[in-house]
Amino acid sequence: MAQRVLKGSAMKNLLLALSFLGLSTALGCTAVDRATDCQQICTRYKDCIDSAYNVSACTTRCRDNAANSESSDQRVDQCENCLDDRSCSSAVWSCAAECAGIVP
Repeated sequence: MAQRVLKGSAMKNLLLALSFLGLSTALGCTAVDRATDCQQICTRYKDCIDSAYNVSACTTRCRDNAANSESSDQRVDQCENCLDDRSCSSAVWSCAAECAGIVP
């Protein structure tokens, strides 16, 4: 009987550990996706609008804002998705609303 309790307890611990691992992996992927999106948005602004733009500062600000606000995180996704496969001139006109507040 003691072995069954131990096995059940070990199984619960294993399931709990796997749950935490899955949660941390999902959160880690979100952080990586956010950082990648912010880097692409800020680099695109530099390439298309202002060649002297500080991409590093923009990326940090973007990533921090998105990490602290679900609505900012969603806007980062929307902006990056809008910019995909667009020329600079097309992106400037088509993505202004989605990217407002992320880049100047």
